[in-house]
This record gives sequence, C-alpha cells and structure tokens, in this order.
Amino acid sequence: MVIINDKKYSIKTLGLLTGQIDVDAEKVPENILIIAQVVDDPDSLPYLLETLKYMKIDDMEKFRFVLLRVQIDSQLHLNEDMEKYHKRLFVSQVIEKLIYGELLLEAGKEDDEDEEED
Repeated sequence: MVIINDKKYSIKTLGLLTGQIDVDAEKVPENILIIAQVVDDPDSLPYLLETLKYMKIDDMEKFRFVLLRVQIDSQLHLNEDMEKYHKRLFVSQVIEKLIYGELLLEAGKEDDEDEEED
C-alpha cells in the first residue's frame, strides 16, 4: 500500500493500471488514481460516475489500455476469487462504456459474428 493525497492505493493495482512492474507512485496521474480507487473498491463506482465521465484524459487511445489491462487481469484471475475479479471486470467495462461508448474486446466479437452471417 502507498498513500497519495491522504488516500491508500494498492501498488499492485497501480502497476496493473500503468502497465509497469516498478511504479513510481509520485508520478501516477490523477485519472489513474481515480480508476485505482474504483478497481480496488468497486462499490464506490455509483458515487464516482460523473467524476469518471468528465475526468481529464490526455491520450484517449493510450488510456483505454488502462481499462483493458484490468479486464484481461480479471479474466485471468477469475477462478482465484470469483466475486472480487468479477466486480473488477464489471467496473472496468462500465467505465469503458461510459468513456468510449463501447467495449473494445466485445467489438471484436461482434465483427466475427457479422462475418459468419455473410
């Protein structure tokens, strides 16, 4: 655990979100901290919807990988703690839909289904 701005964050979660094994907690952007808060405490999602929707994101394409890493990690670890990782998956998907309007990983599935119908 690391404390940033009087809030506790999991180093493991920050590493996952940033895609870095060794995270410099002082350099983690505010939008990543907000995502970390929701990933570690999924029950806070309903209270942070507006914050999530309107948070500042400098690189929208790069930021999407933050959410994809959570989705992939959740799927990989689902059998370890079904409730925990299912909630993390749900939270990351809701945030992705809120910000981008669709899920990147599901969009590929729809394209495959369209090809099969032709």
